[in-house]
Amino acid sequence: MRAHRVVALALPPQSTFELACAAEVFGVRRPGLPAPYDFQVCAEHPGAVPTLAGYDMAVTSGLAALAHAGTVVIPGWQRPLEPAPPAVLDALLRAHGRGARLVAICSGAFLLAQTGLLDHRRATTHWRMAAELKNRFPLVDVDADSLYADLGDVATSAGTAAGIDLCLHLVRTDHGAAYAAQVARHMVMPPHREGGQSQYAAVPPAARPADSLGPLLDWAAERLPEPLTVDRLAARAGVSARTLARRFADQLGVSPGRWLLARRVAAAQALLEETDLPVETIAARVGLSSAVNLRRRFHRALGTTPVAYRRTFGR
Repeated sequence: MRAHRVVALALPPQSTFELACAAEVFGVRRPGLPAPYDFQVCAEHPGAVPTLAGYDMAVTSGLAALAHAGTVVIPGWQRPLEPAPPAVLDALLRAHGRGARLVAICSGAFLLAQTGLLDHRRATTHWRMAAELKNRFPLVDVDADSLYADLGDVATSAGTAAGIDLCLHLVRTDHGAAYAAQVARHMVMPPHREGGQSQYAAVPPAARPADSLGPLLDWAAERLPEPLTVDRLAARAGVSARTLARRFADQLGVSPGRWLLARRVAAAQALLEETDLPVETIAARVGLSSAVNLRRRFHRALGTTPVAYRRTFGR
């Protein structure tokens, strides 16, 4: 693999976790896995950059590093009510104009919005700051529920840990689901989290679901080839179909059918990448019954065909 340069822009006071999300996914070399990314950190003023954790980071590269980036990560912006430095905005716009992908984690969406690149486009941020983002930048289509929004040339994530979701999604987009799953496995992380951030928003404890869907999801994931209906899932959980649908909405932000379809498409991705099985066989193995149905569902979910996906990501 040819290394793709990822440059994170440190902005004082820098959130250590948001920066670590990008560094862990793009910057860590893992035994047995190829290293398709070259990771670097830069700052407007090289030197000691203060962090929210009470220590300074030594950053040796300046904004000139963005001129060589394929992806620029903005790991939070702790002064969302203040205008960003003109030199920073100019460097971001020049990087974007050159073809770099701009990625904002959590409050980094506020800085990215100042470039104008989010105008009339969908973006997200931490649920606690979504209303403020919409108020300050009314031209931005703020999605307060999504864990991340990827528009190709720009991408934004919800708060803190959702930065990992976005970074893993970008790896999946760049190098396929199987490789991203291996990275996630090394991180002891799920390769993809279901639902939106509304399930994590502050609500009264009494409003939170009492029963976890975890055991049911594990049971269903092991039986994808079988005819899994909402009624069968509900029976397994010992509740009515209506109650099950409500629990899925509360805990995952999606319906049981949508969750099941997403798992089947993900399983088909892995088989397309890792095997030479015919599309018809893969469709049966993931519970999508026929090659025609798999093609339709695959195209609707990913915007491509199984054959084209295998051509791009198959080993």
